[in-house]
Amino acid sequence: MNNKLKEFREKNNYSQDGLAKELGVSRQTIISIEKGRYNPSLPLALQIGKIFDTYIENIFFLDETDK
Repeated sequence: MNNKLKEFREKNNYSQDGLAKELGVSRQTIISIEKGRYNPSLPLALQIGKIFDTYIENIFFLDETDK
């Protein structure tokens, strides 16, 4: 799964630490999501969408190799 989390975060003036605190997760979790090493749980993805006032599909999406 790919994501645009970094793009949304920077556009909304969030640091990795600030977003992590807002979501109740570690900064390392945000780093791992942004780098594609970790896929968030559905509840966490929904929280992220809510913070950025957008559908999660605008932030997280499948690439051609995902089945």
